Amino acid sequence: MLSPDILLAGTINGLLTGAIYVLVAVGLTLIYGVLHIINFAHGSLLMLAMYAAFFLWRSTGIDPYLALPLVAAGGFALGYVLYRCVIGRLSRGKDENILLVTLGLAIVIENAALFFFGGDTRTVEVSWAAETVEVGPAFLPLAKLVSFAAALALCAALGLYIARSDTGKAIRAVARERQGARLVGIDVEATFAISYGIGIACLGAAACLLIPSFYVAPTSGHAFVLVAFTIVVLGGMGSFLGALVGGFVVGVTESLGGLLLGESLGQIGIPLIFILILLLRPAGLFGSRA
Repeated sequence: MLSPDILLAGTINGLLTGAIYVLVAVGLTLIYGVLHIINFAHGSLLMLAMYAAFFLWRSTGIDPYLALPLVAAGGFALGYVLYRCVIGRLSRGKDENILLVTLGLAIVIENAALFFFGGDTRTVEVSWAAETVEVGPAFLPLAKLVSFAAALALCAALGLYIARSDTGKAIRAVARERQGARLVGIDVEATFAISYGIGIACLGAAACLLIPSFYVAPTSGHAFVLVAFTIVVLGGMGSFLGALVGGFVVGVTESLGGLLLGESLGQIGIPLIFILILLLRPAGLFGSRA
């Protein structure tokens, strides 16, 4: 039986990891909430953002955290262009076509990354990455503490932007009733592109927060996107509050599972949560039934 100190330390570490999961899931839930589709290219685009942070560090020496605004802005631009030039045109207004287009994008992006970057894992080495901070019985990595604070701050800023800005109000209007939004003069297609761009910008920010303590390879996005899907379902499809709570629940479950069952079986709790939510509350913790 693990001691209370070890369990507390594991819980704190899970919360720190969960904050990054929240940022990845918020981008996914925003795209779902507005476009009403699952973005199958989410993991591949996260991987591209991680490569962007890595190559910025290798070529210029810029700290990944300092590169966050640049990578996030690049993610927004990429997402906006992808929707305007690829997803929006090829889907022809049909949600099922968007699913197929994003799945095709994921396959193309991953294979292109494998061709240009190779299959080797890459890591960023910064001087402070190995530093720890003592918090009660736990010694917490400084990188995770900074990522935790930054992820929550970014999520709060995004929530305020969606709630108070004119663009945010347009996004909420399109998410609730796109035909009604058209009738009052909102450019629905532009709002779709902006929403998709913001979702990918969240991935750019998450990539910069992840890369100091994780590796990047052409398949790096797989693990995170599966977790993000679980969080979105757990919290409720399209719910920002659900993504926040779900991210922390999944992070703590993964951390405590690793302590109790070992690293190789630590993530078994995540699919179990996914199955239980589908069985007991299909709409999620904060979702509403259609």
